[in-house]
Amino acid sequence: MRKAPGAALLVLVLWAGLLWTGAAAALDLPPLTGRVVDGAGLLRPEERAALSATLKAHEDKTTDQVVVATVPSLQGTSVEDFSNRLFRAWGLGTRAKNNGVLLLVAPTERKVRIEVGYGLEGALTDALTKVIIASAVGPKFKAGDFPGGIRAGVDGILGILSGDAAEWQRRAEVREDSAGGLDPILVVILLVVIGFVLMRLLAGGRGGPGRPHRRPGGGWIVVPGPSGGGFGGGMGGGMGGGGMGGGFGDGGFSGGGGSSGGGGASGEW
Repeated sequence: MRKAPGAALLVLVLWAGLLWTGAAAALDLPPLTGRVVDGAGLLRPEERAALSATLKAHEDKTTDQVVVATVPSLQGTSVEDFSNRLFRAWGLGTRAKNNGVLLLVAPTERKVRIEVGYGLEGALTDALTKVIIASAVGPKFKAGDFPGGIRAGVDGILGILSGDAAEWQRRAEVREDSAGGLDPILVVILLVVIGFVLMRLLAGGRGGPGRPHRRPGGGWIVVPGPSGGGFGGGMGGGMGGGGMGGGFGDGGFSGGGGSSGGGGASGEW
């Protein structure tokens, strides 16, 4: 039995809650120093070099730009928000094809995400990225093998992008067929978030910028806040500064101006 509609509804409501509470504050994003930016220090130099060489070879052959990033902290935001903003700040993939992929690992929060550019969502689907995380990355991370998990994630991503997706697709179908209904815990979270958002709406009254206001003749309007504030502010925060180090230099490597709309999947261990 498929549970995608319920999960999608949960994600939508949680996202709306973040918008209303202004939880997405400015982030100190690390600079793009190479195809492997190991800010959390999970890889040895030789492991970073080997991964970087593999990713470069794939990019040279296909133009798909796959980057690995590890961070010491998500800075209080979600792994989905952090990865999407980092992807956009780095401009992964080419502007014409939007063919970038970001594998983000946050060991402090025990979160991992594969963020997929617009142009690759048809090949590297949400279901396939979820299977990569659940069956290849997560088990190794649980065992404390971060290099092995990162390598397994990269191998899965590149295998699918290279056209060898049959086995991953079979795993995805098995997971969907065996999935039950929406988890009761998720239902409780959903109800709490809906209640909180409704309270924010009803308590808005005649608040300041960005809050709901009652029209004289009835109905609601929203007065926009100051420019640069609220959700999305600080998209490129910390890009030119010290930020988080630990990257493996790639000799002038940079993003090509690509973007992502939140495609991909997240997981934890």
